[in-house]
Amino acid sequence: MLLGAVLVGCGQGRQSSEPTDAPAAKQPYSEFGDTRIYHSTFNSSFLEPQIAATYGIVRGDGKGLVNVSVIVDGEPSGTPATVSGTVTNLLGQLQSLDFSAVREGDSVYYLAPFNFTHEDQLTFNLEVSADSDPTPHQIEFKRTMYRDM
Repeated sequence: MLLGAVLVGCGQGRQSSEPTDAPAAKQPYSEFGDTRIYHSTFNSSFLEPQIAATYGIVRGDGKGLVNVSVIVDGEPSGTPATVSGTVTNLLGQLQSLDFSAVREGDSVYYLAPFNFTHEDQLTFNLEVSADSDPTPHQIEFKRTMYRDM
């Protein structure tokens, strides 16, 4: 299980990202009516090599992942969605986020890789539409990413 492996790995060593905005620090999701969209970032090195290889994820220093899951009406397994977005650093350098669906049993979530430098303060802008509700939802959050040292 990829997500389980990530959550276990996030408890070890220095955290991959730290919230720079108070609301996101308290709430790792955004709500739109009965739709809750969870979003997080982490260093790709937190993944075990075999798990990363299974999903075609490149691990390495300065490589991160955005994880998005969409919950509608409290359905715990996640809802299929369309996810797109960008990440911008303080210099205004923009990266497009290319999300891929990851399915594990009944669960579905979305991962997109991005590059960063040490102590990179990043702004993530996401557009998420649940398949059951095609209304696009805009989400912005900020994170500071740290390279493995």
